[in-house]
Amino acid sequence: MDITLLIKSLAALVGALGILILLYFYLSNNNKSQKKKASKKIQHIREVQPDLNMLLEIIKDKKSTTSEIKEAVDLFLKYYGKIPKKLGMRAHPKFEIYSELLIRICHHPHINKEIILKLDKELKKMNPEYKLELEDSLTKGLNTRGV
Repeated sequence: MDITLLIKSLAALVGALGILILLYFYLSNNNKSQKKKASKKIQHIREVQPDLNMLLEIIKDKKSTTSEIKEAVDLFLKYYGKIPKKLGMRAHPKFEIYSELLIRICHHPHINKEIILKLDKELKKMNPEYKLELEDSLTKGLNTRGV
């Protein structure tokens, strides 16, 4: 009688272990599919054009990290890199946004030279007619930095 009880108990434990193993594999596979769906959503969000004011707020925020600023600058250049044409000899009124951006980038505490150089170089490449104005804004921004 003791042996039959022992065999029945052992069979129940093996069955319970089998069920736990099946649940483990089912749940881990389910988590992987949820992660894939989440990554697809993130990529879809990045495909949508970001708001200009949102990008400027990230750059203005003194608590933004270097990586956040770098991503904001990359998105800014991708979607808003082209400055509207000059109005005769005067700069377009929207140029003030670009000038303020350069000054704020230079003054930000978590910025590095690669980001400043990339922004300056790409803006000059995309907008050759604003080269002098961009250099002037960059000089003003660099002069506001503490020594």
